[in-house]
Amino acid sequence: MKRIAILASGSGTNAQRLMEHFAGNSIAKVVLIGSDQPTAGVLQRAWDMGVPSYLFNGPQLKDGTLLRELQQQRIDLVVLAGFMRLIPAGMVQAFPQRIVNIHPALLPKYGGKGMYGEHVHRAVIAAGEQESGITIHRVNERYDEGEHLFQTTCPVLPEDTAETLAQRIHALEHAHYPRIVEALMKAL
Repeated sequence: MKRIAILASGSGTNAQRLMEHFAGNSIAKVVLIGSDQPTAGVLQRAWDMGVPSYLFNGPQLKDGTLLRELQQQRIDLVVLAGFMRLIPAGMVQAFPQRIVNIHPALLPKYGGKGMYGEHVHRAVIAAGEQESGITIHRVNERYDEGEHLFQTTCPVLPEDTAETLAQRIHALEHAHYPRIVEALMKAL
């Protein structure tokens, strides 16, 4: 059975969908939720689902403490689900092609440092885009520049706000992220 760790900084709706998807799955299971935010909602979701959690801070991400924990847990795939920090080069190298992220826009547009959540949706609307979507990609040493694995779109409506667009984007994330992660697990 393959082992998944999810890193998240926020409420954890994508992490919850992944935990639910892999509960009782014969291919893989989520064995660890890691968070850099002690008040993140994802920690309660992990508790509710009976998945162990690991709390760490920025220096522990950079000094290899988190990497050692992931290695001790024999993690096969690291999945970012609303994780707001750049993954250090040493961790990317330790998990070659085995760290994935989901981004709430059609990369390469609207990616990079500071482009997350409502910031992305506001930028998409302000630019007058007719469509937005999600990108699931491998992680490298730079924000949102790894190999694209999957993209899908949704319309940007004339009356959209960041909140209404976010609802459609979340629906895409919840529908597709677990499926793409499962496909990656089968290929390992």
